[in-house]
Amino acid sequence: MASAFENKILEMRDKHEISLDLLTYILKESTEDERKFLCEKAQEVSQKIFGKSVYLRGLIEFTNYCKNDCYYCGIRCSNKNASRYRLSEEEILSCCEKGAELGFKTFVLQGGEDPYYNDDRICAIVRAIKEAHPDCAVTLSIGEKSYESYQRYFEAGADRYLLRHETANEEHYAMLHPKNLSGAHRKQCLRDLKKIGYQVGCGIMLGTPGQTVAHIYEDIQFMQELQPHMIGIGPFIAHKDTPFKDQPSGSAEETILLLAILRLLFPKVLLPATTALGTADAFGREKGILAGANVIMPNLSPSNVRDKYLLYDGKICTGEEAAECNACLRARMKKIGYTVVDSRGDHPDFA
Repeated sequence: MASAFENKILEMRDKHEISLDLLTYILKESTEDERKFLCEKAQEVSQKIFGKSVYLRGLIEFTNYCKNDCYYCGIRCSNKNASRYRLSEEEILSCCEKGAELGFKTFVLQGGEDPYYNDDRICAIVRAIKEAHPDCAVTLSIGEKSYESYQRYFEAGADRYLLRHETANEEHYAMLHPKNLSGAHRKQCLRDLKKIGYQVGCGIMLGTPGQTVAHIYEDIQFMQELQPHMIGIGPFIAHKDTPFKDQPSGSAEETILLLAILRLLFPKVLLPATTALGTADAFGREKGILAGANVIMPNLSPSNVRDKYLLYDGKICTGEEAAECNACLRARMKKIGYTVVDSRGDHPDFA
């Protein structure tokens, strides 16, 4: 006979709802057996929709210049110790070429909010990638832009857009960002992206300074309103050149539990086991997949710039070539019974 906890998990799975009390209990008080049950149920839901397939995203970190000064980020504009770089269009296309040879069908262009890459340059890069690889998906992760800019990127061929909302609570947002940035504007950007027709990703870090379980609950409520196609979460890890340099890291275990919760609440969502999770726990990405995640994001950036795109300290795989990262992750997924598939890996509503 199922326990009261197990019944609550099954009810969450069936109704796609969670209470603040249950969220608090899972993250802070649940037993090892209860956590195992939660992750098993999440894995079942993931396998029902996606089988034992893991989707690849080829990450190209093309600029570490940023006009913003977010308090948690290693590439914040006031970090004078950052060694800055920009990749040319040719270098970006070379990364995509290498990725295509390795089986990648999605390229993620991620960078700081760098004014050098104006709309014309971004559109030209997106068009060039699509021309060279017409069967691939292009994901952009380049921050807050105008509705018109997002529309232009979409018309140029961008398929997806990642924009972590970081926190849905305005007071908490103000603790993490300077006054010129607002959580309300960030949320509006996500709504704009959804309206235009992108596959949209939001997300948070677990364990940021000042974060409470009530904040995480607000995040879930915002996600339920937005209904994103992708949710990126990872543990907060401090960077030595930020105001939060002495703050403790977020919990890898709580991140894994939240992945499982999100899988039950959003059965069809694309859910990465992130590099930050792999940094916080040597087997974090495997544990994430076994808790319902279904995406991994190997780095395709040139090896000579990888150690310069440091949003946090201790980032893994900064010295490896793309082929090494790719082979390693495929082998690691195989070891836990999953298969990395060479497909675009669209959200089921777009497949």
